[in-house]
Amino acid sequence: MRYSILFVVFCINLSIGVLNANAQIFPKIIKKNSNTQSSAVGQERRNIELRSFDQESYLKTLSSVTDSIIFENNVQLGRVKSIISEDQNIMIWAPTNQLIKVSEQIQIDSIWVTAYEYYSAWDSNKIDIYNFDPKTFKDTVNIQLYDEFFGYNWKMPLETTPVTSPYGYRWRRWHYGTDLDLNTGDPVYSGFDGIVRVKSYDRYGYGYYIVVRHKNGLETLYGHLSKQLVDIGQEVKAGDLIGKGGSTGKSTGSHLHYELRYRGLAFDPQKVYDFSDNKILSQNYLITPALFGNIVQARTNAYHKVKKGENLGSIARKYGVSVSSLTKLNGISTRSILKIGQNLRVR
Repeated sequence: MRYSILFVVFCINLSIGVLNANAQIFPKIIKKNSNTQSSAVGQERRNIELRSFDQESYLKTLSSVTDSIIFENNVQLGRVKSIISEDQNIMIWAPTNQLIKVSEQIQIDSIWVTAYEYYSAWDSNKIDIYNFDPKTFKDTVNIQLYDEFFGYNWKMPLETTPVTSPYGYRWRRWHYGTDLDLNTGDPVYSGFDGIVRVKSYDRYGYGYYIVVRHKNGLETLYGHLSKQLVDIGQEVKAGDLIGKGGSTGKSTGSHLHYELRYRGLAFDPQKVYDFSDNKILSQNYLITPALFGNIVQARTNAYHKVKKGENLGSIARKYGVSVSSLTKLNGISTRSILKIGQNLRVR
């Protein structure tokens, strides 16, 4: 019995020794202090030299032989060192879709957005933000609308484009776009590659509308939409679905109000498109001072806002013109009743 007890004790001691020996085979796992680790990472990050694109310096040194530099092979650019590498002869665009909201504005990490001096501004609330005076515009600018070789294409804004109302003077005011017939819900496409700058609603005008800034130097506006399918800052390709047609805002029926704009000023889209044949007229379009003749004329015209107690005679005497000239300029008769707040053209 005594030998049996000794044998059992011996076996127990032996097994404990074996277990201890085996336990030494596995390394100990030490849990690191998270505060110490994050502090070390923070110190390491502070030692990294962060580099970013200096937009202000880039714009100061930017010079181009044409406003349409997207397709120009021999662009003279003052180079600024940045995280973006550029070929000396060909402009390489680097859109990234990275957005940073700053108050009411949006900064976009995409070089071509600021590649034009007059596109250095970004405002998602206004249509015309460029302060472009057509009176001082004396140049002829060659806009290359598309280049299939470089992958920049074009697309009609609708599948079919019957014109219901052209660009020009109508209903005693200027119509700054071309109206294209559609059924509510029909798809509306981006005309060229670009980025959405404005997505808004105008109760007394465009209704739901979108403005797209394009790489070729133009902007397009799409009005009276029933749905807006893109967001501000979103990059789109020619032919991408951006909205659905409708009759919102000041509209008498479903249609697309389509505008082409250069530096914020609208011009006749039928100078670029043949809507009856559903095609674009040419790969290039020349922007000349004559294109904005109607805008120059409109801005030189003088208008008077009718006040309480005024009539055609008193207004004519105030501006040194005849009553008959007032009636001709405004398409009214001497018996027309003037309304307070009504704008009358006097010159």
